[in-house]
Amino acid sequence: MQRSFIHYLVICLKGIAMGASDVVPGVSGGTIAFISGIYEELITSINNINLQALTILRKEGIKKAWQHVNGNFMAALLLGIAISILSLAKLVHYLLNEYPIMVWSFFFGLVVASIFFVGKQIKVWDVKAIVGFAGAAILAYYITTLPAMNQHGGYFYMFISGALAICAMILPGISGAFILVLLGSYGTILGALSAFDFKTIGVFILGIIVGILSFARLLKYLFTHYENLTLAILTGFILGSLNKIWPWKLVTEIKKIGDKTVVLDQSTSPFNYDGDPQIIWAIALAFVGFLTIFLLEKVAIVKNK
Repeated sequence: MQRSFIHYLVICLKGIAMGASDVVPGVSGGTIAFISGIYEELITSINNINLQALTILRKEGIKKAWQHVNGNFMAALLLGIAISILSLAKLVHYLLNEYPIMVWSFFFGLVVASIFFVGKQIKVWDVKAIVGFAGAAILAYYITTLPAMNQHGGYFYMFISGALAICAMILPGISGAFILVLLGSYGTILGALSAFDFKTIGVFILGIIVGILSFARLLKYLFTHYENLTLAILTGFILGSLNKIWPWKLVTEIKKIGDKTVVLDQSTSPFNYDGDPQIIWAIALAFVGFLTIFLLEKVAIVKNK
């Protein structure tokens, strides 16, 4: 499709939002892509990075191959994600450390609204949709309660970790960073980056490439042939992930993974929270997050008209 500079600027801003959310353990960039209206285009574009693209490159040149993979869209989105990770990561980590309840409350409201946003696109709530929704919600909730594994460093394990993490990252409701913590690979990859261990990094990136190309094809197939069921499952995943971003937590264990400290916790009532629960601020920011999604939806509707 023909897009102006402003359109690509907006896509870049959506990439920035995706990157910022991926920095937050428990919030998926896939959720942001879905609620910002670019999820299916993203999956289709990734799916177009295939052997046909290489054939087009060889026979028709770079321009046609670039168009085939929706290169302008991908470049704008990846630029936004890179800008976000490189610039906003420190800010998001600072806010999480200094104002955790406020940050989690905002994201909680945002994700709750996204459940309504995605859920209302389900055309028929038949038995398959209900079972898919419930099963995905239970699975996502179970994942958020799993303890982190011990640190692993084998190359095959790093390959699998990269593949699973990127799949989680583009799946609404599940955080890729959180999956790495669960697998025990979080400290390993951070250590490899710090030590410039290019072999480990290369194997991890290879896993990412294989994972995203394979999973994108699966998602594209599901959206094409089972759109209603797929939307129900994705809605369930988002609902189940709410446990991870519940603002009030009780610390159950503190583990050292590499040179990083990982805090294991569980959700609790604000009235049992060990500290100032900041209930008024939490409600206000959850409402702001909730309202943000509906404002984005209204803007999208006006734009489409």
